[in-house]
Amino acid sequence: MKNLSSSTASTTAFLTFLMIFLFVPCAQAAEGPVLTAMRQEMARTMDELRQEEHPPYFLSYSVTEVLGHTITASFGLLVDSSPEKSRILDTDIRVGDYALDNTRQIRGSSFESSGLARGGTLPLGDDIGAIRAGIWTATDRQYKAAVERYLKVLTNRAVKIEEDDRSGDFSHEKASSATQPLQKLDLNVPQWEERLRRLSGLFAGHPELYSGTVWMRAEVLNKYFVNSEGTAIQTSEPVIRVFAIANTKADDGMTLPLFRSYFAFSADGLPSEEKMESDIQEMIRLLKELRQAPLFETYSGPAILSGEAAGVFFHEIFGHRIEGHRQKDVNSSQTFKNLVGEQILPDFIDVVFDPALRRLGEQDLVGHYLYDDQGIPGKRVETVKDGVFREFLMSRSPIDRFPNSNGHGRKQPGFGVVSRQSNLLVQSEKQVPFEQLRELLREECKKQDKEFGLYFVEIQGGFTFTQRTIPNAFNVQPLVVYKIFADGRPDQLVRGVDLIGTPLTTFKNIVAAADDLGVFNGMCGAESGSVPVSASSPSLLVSTIEVQKKAKSQAKLPILPAPSQAGID
Repeated sequence: MKNLSSSTASTTAFLTFLMIFLFVPCAQAAEGPVLTAMRQEMARTMDELRQEEHPPYFLSYSVTEVLGHTITASFGLLVDSSPEKSRILDTDIRVGDYALDNTRQIRGSSFESSGLARGGTLPLGDDIGAIRAGIWTATDRQYKAAVERYLKVLTNRAVKIEEDDRSGDFSHEKASSATQPLQKLDLNVPQWEERLRRLSGLFAGHPELYSGTVWMRAEVLNKYFVNSEGTAIQTSEPVIRVFAIANTKADDGMTLPLFRSYFAFSADGLPSEEKMESDIQEMIRLLKELRQAPLFETYSGPAILSGEAAGVFFHEIFGHRIEGHRQKDVNSSQTFKNLVGEQILPDFIDVVFDPALRRLGEQDLVGHYLYDDQGIPGKRVETVKDGVFREFLMSRSPIDRFPNSNGHGRKQPGFGVVSRQSNLLVQSEKQVPFEQLRELLREECKKQDKEFGLYFVEIQGGFTFTQRTIPNAFNVQPLVVYKIFADGRPDQLVRGVDLIGTPLTTFKNIVAAADDLGVFNGMCGAESGSVPVSASSPSLLVSTIEVQKKAKSQAKLPILPAPSQAGID
């Protein structure tokens, strides 16, 4: 199951004199002590383990250094303000050879996962000896585990039928080298604390709201990667996120959340405080409307997906199914494995993944990176061209007909790498103005003898199933949905629906695209942990979608009114 939570960035510029968040290059040598320690310990390890009965043929070290600060405020009061500094080491040590090694799936095991955690922590500071000692300890543990698992792989292969996919376990790739200046986090904490207090205070005085929080996370990720093939990379990635969330309950007990979120690589990519304030006021107004909105029933018929909703839609029903490692997993449904070269979408739709794209229009993209977590340059991948499926997203785990990585091996620190999504872009050669898309929806309603169609505006996230043992369905979780009536009556806000379906059937129902663009920045959870991704798309008209009732809390509303409603100061 894959979860996607939103972090939609704003495009409003932050005035220069209001910039209170800066990322400043450190005064360090081009190569930091962490990278030096990794190089030295790798050379020693590969040289001395060469004498073992099962020597490693490949070794990589990945270190993620997190320099961060989190601030949370609720209803006008500061809840938390915490700094963070950590170093996480991931070790990938491989026994056997490129064709067959210890990472091969052990068939018949219920607990197999190519993304199993393999991380550990390293000491902070610049003492190369102390850093090497931490690496040595982790390497010893991982090497022993690798040898043990390799012997199990050999046994499993001897007693099982031949695999359908005869590709090797690891791809041959060119070495990469890059050294970026290290950065440090320089955050004016008191100013951000006061700003978040003011913004969260907008939720106060509204007794219908049961939570009202504004959260921010600023961090620099200094990443180091070396491998035994000669790759050595040092990069530094600044990130800032601001997230406002509130919820209420309808009289029938249904919990109704809304959020506004913003992402940027620097403070000047964030909106002004006035823009955030306006967004929160709109959230409050919409939450009050949702409390009174009618509960929607099950439905099958035409619908419009906003650009943001369509991006999440493609992330769930398509993106996870073209991650390369799933085509090799004997438990995966492998929906698109035999559809390379086949028409799967209308001929006016292209689907591209491009991690090198840092910005789309005026919006930063959280799925951007220069090198993936295996040291491979992130590459633009045209997975669908003119509606025809062309290729998978690949890490260094090869599959039939796709022997090499295209820079999509990703992980959360502490997990093993698998192929994952980056910046997803749905593109359409045929577009119409959004108002014309609404008219096409009304025409489709009349053709199907439907009183109304649906318009999915805001999305919380979603999940999908890709295993053979359960139905391969998806569930996209809308927050804001309207009825659009065929006879032109005003739109009606409704609540309580989830968008569901199966991928191949749903793809066939896309009939038109608008000339707008929506971007969804968020975090995606899967076998290799949570990684940042973005999904962008124009608004899409779908001739037939299906919705089901959303799960509903059975808890009653609060027995006592909020203190503000009861006149308590």
